[in-house]
Amino acid sequence: MTKRHINQNDILNTELLNIIDCNYIFDENPINRIKTKPTLENIKDNLDSLKKKITQIENCDLKKNASQLVFSDGDLQSPIMIIGEGPGKKEDELGKPFVGDAGNLLNKMLRAINIDREKIYITNVVNYRPPSNRKPETSEIIRYSNFLKEHITIINPKIIILMGSTAMEAILGSNRRISKERGKWKEVIIKQNNYKI
Repeated sequence: MTKRHINQNDILNTELLNIIDCNYIFDENPINRIKTKPTLENIKDNLDSLKKKITQIENCDLKKNASQLVFSDGDLQSPIMIIGEGPGKKEDELGKPFVGDAGNLLNKMLRAINIDREKIYITNVVNYRPPSNRKPETSEIIRYSNFLKEHITIINPKIIILMGSTAMEAILGSNRRISKERGKWKEVIIKQNNYKI
């Protein structure tokens, strides 16, 4: 193990650190604790990087059977993020989430509460259409949930709306039933950020 010289006014000594075999490296530079809001350009770059990671997935039956990646739609700086299950046939054709029958229903629901679809951000748990529009399997949900959680941290919404049991399973775990959880506020911590669900 390589350690730099420690200069902390002899509060901790190198001998002690060597005895306990720790991996700490001290530096004289202060920690920057000020969080700056990411710019739209940063968000786009991070989303492009995430998209690239998803397209590079190997040995994925979803990817093999789909015609294209269905990534997201909407306002990148929206305080509201909607997460659905996965693309259907129409979404697979157009490359956008919630454009088929479920999308028409979502649009009606949003209009009923005076929210423009263009002012929210929409994505899915899985980004490729499951064969025959089947529900994604647990192994697929787990595999894509890491990408989804990264997606959430990039958009950093104030509120996340989970559309269905697959989205709930990806974010809250598989030990919950949507019939019991529907309509209740939850909070989840993803990469040290707290999100209201």
